[in-house]
Amino acid sequence: MVHAKSWTLKKHFVGYPTNSDFELKTVELPPLKDGEVLLEALYLTVDPYMRIMAKSLKEGDMMMGEQVARVVESKNSAFPTGTIVLAPSGWTTHSISNGEKLEKVLAEWPDTLPLSLALGTVGMPGLTAYFGLLDICGVKGGETVLVSAAAGAVGSIVGQIAKLKGCKVVGTAGSDEKVAWLKKHGFDVALNYKTVKSLEEALKVAAPEGYDCYFDNVGGEFSNVAITQMKKFGRIAICGAISVYNRTSPLPPGPSPEIIILKELHLQGFIVYRWQGEVRQKALRDLLKWVSEGKIQYHEHVTEGFENMPAAFIGLLKGENLGKAIVKA
Repeated sequence: MVHAKSWTLKKHFVGYPTNSDFELKTVELPPLKDGEVLLEALYLTVDPYMRIMAKSLKEGDMMMGEQVARVVESKNSAFPTGTIVLAPSGWTTHSISNGEKLEKVLAEWPDTLPLSLALGTVGMPGLTAYFGLLDICGVKGGETVLVSAAAGAVGSIVGQIAKLKGCKVVGTAGSDEKVAWLKKHGFDVALNYKTVKSLEEALKVAAPEGYDCYFDNVGGEFSNVAITQMKKFGRIAICGAISVYNRTSPLPPGPSPEIIILKELHLQGFIVYRWQGEVRQKALRDLLKWVSEGKIQYHEHVTEGFENMPAAFIGLLKGENLGKAIVKA
C-alpha cells in the first residue's frame, strides 16, 4: 500500500497565509483499477493564483496545483511505468489518475534542461507570458513595453520575449538583486519600485514618450500610476494583481476613467487556459526552443522538501522568489 501525504486548507486565509492555515494529512491510497496510474510527485508549483482560488475550497480540502510526476505503477497502456507527466494533482506526494487530465512533457525535451521548467518557463507561466504579450497586447517591433513584477515567473519571460520581438522593455521589481538580474538579462531599464523617489517620474524618465503595452502582474496603486504613462491606443494585459491579494483593508480606487477614455486604452484580463490544442503546443515548442538556444534565460527559486510547501507559498506571496517558485518533493 502507498501512503500519500497531502497539504490541506485548515482554515481560510485572512491577509497573508500563515503556517497554521495548512494541515498535513496522510492517507492510504487504494489499489489501482484498470485504466489508472499511480503518480509520484517530483516537482510541485506554488503560484499567486492559488491565493485567490483557495477561496473556493472548503476547509479540509487539498490545496490545488500542478506537479511534474513520474508514473510509478500503471494499468493504463498510454502511460507506462516511468512516464513523466504534468498532473493537476494538487499538493500531494502521490496520487491516482485515470489519465484523462495528464499531459506528457514534450517529446523533444532535452536531457540538459530540468523537468521543473515544465511548471515554469516551458509551462503555465511561460504560456501566460507568451499569449498575454503576443495575443492580448499584440506587440510589434519598435514598441515600448512596461512589465510589473518583472523578475517573477511570468514577468521575467514577458520581458525577454518582448526583447526577442524587437521592443524596448522597462521592468520593475522589488529588490536591487532582482533589478540586477533584469539588467543582466536584457531589460533596457529596470527599476526598484520600492526605492525610487517617485514612481511616476521614474517611469516617465525610462520612457518619455510613454508605453505602447503594459503587462500588469500587480494591480493596485502601481497600476494606477502606470496607466497614466500609456500612449494613445495603448494596450494593457491584466494578468494578475498580487499587490492586493492579501489585503484586508478596502481595495484602492481603480485607474482614472478619464485617462482610459481620452487615451482610448484597451484593457483586457485573461486566463491562459483559453489557448488549447495546436496553438498551445506551438507556444510550448517555441518556448522550449528559445530556452534551448539561450535566447530566454530562466531562474528557479527551489525549495527542498514537500513538507515546506506552505513556506514556499507564503514566501512567494511576500516576493521572496526570483523567477519561478518550485518545490522539489
